[in-house]
Amino acid sequence: MEFLVSNFEAILFYLVAALTVAAGVGVIALKNPVHSALSLLSTFLMVAVLFVVRHAEFLAAVQVLVYAGGIMVLFLFVIMLVNVKGVRPDAAFLTRWAPLAIAGGVLIGVLLALLVLLGVLATGTADTSALQSVDGQLAGNTEAVGITLYTTYLVPFEIVSVVLLVAMIAAIIFGRRDVALERPDGEARP
Repeated sequence: MEFLVSNFEAILFYLVAALTVAAGVGVIALKNPVHSALSLLSTFLMVAVLFVVRHAEFLAAVQVLVYAGGIMVLFLFVIMLVNVKGVRPDAAFLTRWAPLAIAGGVLIGVLLALLVLLGVLATGTADTSALQSVDGQLAGNTEAVGITLYTTYLVPFEIVSVVLLVAMIAAIIFGRRDVALERPDGEARP
């Protein structure tokens, strides 16, 4: 029992990390788009728990509000707008590229595992005061993230917002039905 109490944070981290990876695999493995979206939602929530475990409460709150709230609503609108039933099942899953995709996934997994192993084996201690200081002055976690985001990383932040806007507009355009292509009974013409 003493082992569980003394290593509770590490056990919780590894448990939630395993659940996060399992939910991430569910995003790409499930064929039903709604089930994939729910798996993505659980991935977002598990990442928020990982942020809380690592004492980044502000990032956890942003993760829940922005990703689990806003981005998931956007994804669900896209799923509802796109006619998923009209897509042929054999065209949706490219089976001839499966061996290449599996080999690429294994290669990326091995590289990520190697990077994690190198990070674990690296000697030295991390300076956590850098996360709470801005220009040498002590600040709170939220203030440090805000100042860094809107000064150092302002251009990438704006580029990401424009990319998301373009993706949303594209989803609306692709989801629109053209009236001229529909039959009088409501079915789409071939």
